[in-house]
Amino acid sequence: MFNPEQCLKERYQLQQKLGRTAAGRQTWLATDLQSHEQVTVKLLAFSPEMQWDELKLFEREAQVLQALNHPRIPRYRDYFSLDKEAGFQLHWFGLVQDYIPGNSLQELLDKNKRFSEKQVRAMATQVLDILIYLHELSPPVLHRDIKPSNLILGEDKQVYLVDFGAVQAQAAVTGVTFTVVGTSGYAPLEQFWGRAVAASDLYALGATLIHLLTGTAPADLPQKEGRVYFRDSLRDSFASHVSLDSQFITWIEQMTEMELEKRFSTAKQARHSLKHGQIQQSSSTSHPVRGKLSKPSGSLIKLKADRDKLAITIPAPGLRKITQYSWLAALILVSFHTGIFIIIIVGLLSSIFSGYLDTTLSLLCFSLFLCLFDFYSMGEKTHVVLERNLNSLSLKRQLWFLYYGQQQFSISELGNAFLMNRGSIYEIRIPTVYSMCKLGGALGEHESTWLLQELLNWLYFK
Repeated sequence: MFNPEQCLKERYQLQQKLGRTAAGRQTWLATDLQSHEQVTVKLLAFSPEMQWDELKLFEREAQVLQALNHPRIPRYRDYFSLDKEAGFQLHWFGLVQDYIPGNSLQELLDKNKRFSEKQVRAMATQVLDILIYLHELSPPVLHRDIKPSNLILGEDKQVYLVDFGAVQAQAAVTGVTFTVVGTSGYAPLEQFWGRAVAASDLYALGATLIHLLTGTAPADLPQKEGRVYFRDSLRDSFASHVSLDSQFITWIEQMTEMELEKRFSTAKQARHSLKHGQIQQSSSTSHPVRGKLSKPSGSLIKLKADRDKLAITIPAPGLRKITQYSWLAALILVSFHTGIFIIIIVGLLSSIFSGYLDTTLSLLCFSLFLCLFDFYSMGEKTHVVLERNLNSLSLKRQLWFLYYGQQQFSISELGNAFLMNRGSIYEIRIPTVYSMCKLGGALGEHESTWLLQELLNWLYFK
């Protein structure tokens, strides 16, 4: 679609593509022909398959960046669109920022770069300085996607925060937002409930520091009581080096507390604690902030929970789609297909003595396919049962009276659950030691967010 030396808006001459980006997105290093400076051009394609939320987030990123002025946040330069009439097959939107020469921390990790405690402390302090600036703006600005790939270690040895594609200005939030953003392993639980706060960015920074120290992504580390357990990995990583300061480890653990009240509440508080080695003691009377989303109207998911057991029944995707209007509509649809099937059976008997047997058989096969589809759509279910006493999560599928595809997992081996979306279709995924547990498959955003909240509440808030 785009090629080196291509010029956009008669101003930005593309040089080379940067990084790995998702479908419909590209990031390029380019030259601004007016200033003769290097810039970064982020491009988003607007296609029929794209969700409006993606464009809204892209536009929000541009709007927020215009108002930011910090030496370690790439400066906003321009925002433009490329029309289909100009020869492009799709409508593209472009965001232009200063280019920061250097490497992302993820690129360095991929090259097996090892970071010392001194280096990690310095980077933590620099990122906290950026977060203090963002969080103290009016309204506060939340990044919501801090991770190694969004932190650039510049040639000047300074750390830069990039990619504000998930940014949220808190003043724009009223009640609950269902925009699920963030990256598994780095985003805290409350963010998946649409309740991101300043401390959510602190959790993501803490998880990033764990990755830098251990060389392992947080989602791939063991989980204990919902918290990333990294002390053993630290011992392995620093076996031949001086042991890490225990206060620094405790500080990171407080940054990545699952319960919001046990985390540092502000970036300024976290920086002060890091500098002076003062770790605040959590109140024993504090209560975790739980999700409070109500079950979406019309949801057919059945959920029964007590302290020791959680049972979830998820109906087939077809059934949810058919019945989103009404059960009467579903009944009419099934009756219609069944009626056609019966009529064609009768027609088949009469056509044996006529010359239209082939046509009737074709119609019969088509009608049979429709009926089988209805049969599957109305009868398939997924059963999920978690039992604390048995330390087990069992998942099995049911087609009417037939059970199949049973899977068994240990609750103690489960990682942090997260949402995976493909356009408007969402699926809950829970990483395990050897595989990935997948629930839903075709859930809507509201329904999947509610179900994820209920699952996390049961797992981690006893």
